[in-house]
Amino acid sequence: MIQPRLIVFDCDGTLVDSLFAIQHAMEQAFSALALDAPPAEAVRGIVGLSVPQAVEALAPDHPPETLAAIDRAFRDASLAYRQNNPQSNGQLYPGTRAALERLNTPNTLMAVATGKARRGLEHVLDVFDMRAFFMATQTADDAPSKPHPGMLQNCERMTGVAAARTAMVGDTTFDIAMARAHGCTAIGVSWGYHPVKDLLDAGAHVIIDDFAELDGALEILG
Repeated sequence: MIQPRLIVFDCDGTLVDSLFAIQHAMEQAFSALALDAPPAEAVRGIVGLSVPQAVEALAPDHPPETLAAIDRAFRDASLAYRQNNPQSNGQLYPGTRAALERLNTPNTLMAVATGKARRGLEHVLDVFDMRAFFMATQTADDAPSKPHPGMLQNCERMTGVAAARTAMVGDTTFDIAMARAHGCTAIGVSWGYHPVKDLLDAGAHVIIDDFAELDGALEILG
């Protein structure tokens, strides 16, 4: 009997284009502390990290109490943005839902591993009606920040699928490094927030340019 395969998706930059909301909340967070906001490209580069690690990367010269304050301000700004802009939740990338529906078979289990907080992921799953697709979900509240393999290790425990039968699909070097640390297949997507060259340098086994190419990339799992 063939063991089921597990496909783990990143969220921001892979399933959902939410960059504007993230950049807006980060700008608001720095502004709340009268600090210069980081460049948009710098914010783009940290998407995928858990909030404390992202803030530390964007404000490396500030003391811990300032970093903690930026962290709180970012979370508050993210929540306020969702509440005040209910129709501005980003958008699914082309082909996302079709791919999830196509892969939703008895031999394929699916999961999400994201740097979002639990509250943020639950909101996205509800807004885009994706909850039913995923057997497991992992957030920054459940495991160490990417690229630590903890989220994938938890997915393995929750689904019973070993790393050899698992693929991580993501748009950042953090996703690729996490997959390689877990010993599973690393599939990079070209439409997200990190350059393809960086994904390859991080160890991506394959890069796809469209969700229609995912099925072929997954053939490595059998």
